[in-house]
Amino acid sequence: MPNARPTAAAFYDVDGTLVRTNIVHAFAYYAFNQPTPWRSLKKAARTLISVPLFWALDQYSRKTFNDFFYRYYEGQSEDRLRFLAEEMFEEVLKPAIFKGAYDLIRESRRAGLRTVLVSGALDFTLESLAQHLGVDDLLANRMEFKDGIATGKLIPPELAGPNKAAVLRDYCQRHGLEMARSYAFSDSYSDVPMLASVGRPTAVNPDLRLKTVARSYDWPIVELR
Repeated sequence: MPNARPTAAAFYDVDGTLVRTNIVHAFAYYAFNQPTPWRSLKKAARTLISVPLFWALDQYSRKTFNDFFYRYYEGQSEDRLRFLAEEMFEEVLKPAIFKGAYDLIRESRRAGLRTVLVSGALDFTLESLAQHLGVDDLLANRMEFKDGIATGKLIPPELAGPNKAAVLRDYCQRHGLEMARSYAFSDSYSDVPMLASVGRPTAVNPDLRLKTVARSYDWPIVELR
């Protein structure tokens, strides 16, 4: 007898929630693996110098951070970015997966939920992770390419801050899923709109501000670290 079609979803943020890395780690991997040693050194130095600025922008606004951060991809070859994505998964992402992440996703599948990764990272950097975790779908930012070269701009809709909630609502409408019966998991205060948009939010490895919000609304808090 075929399995019943899911009527709700479990939406998982990635960075800090399922893995201990973030999008800066992914970019750093690309920076250190440029076609020539000189370009690798140049890109790596620029990345390291910019880390404090990245942090400050992220604290101010996740969308502002994304708009600034992804400019660093401008001029990169699409073929090379996709080629290195698999190596980056094996060397950076896979070792960083929290052991408890497998249990969370396994329980969602047992409950008959559609499992979906939701991330502000670039889609091609997470495809191997999504396959490894066995989730049903991946919602992530998409880089604009022209003639096979990254422009440094994202293709709308951009997954950042409050817009994540709108993307989730659109996804549920397209797949016939109920937001009120769906789950969302995140570690970041910037994802409060996403968490509040579903009926069953959970704070995972929450930062201080999200932990405060979760306690005030009696949201479950899970620590995987």
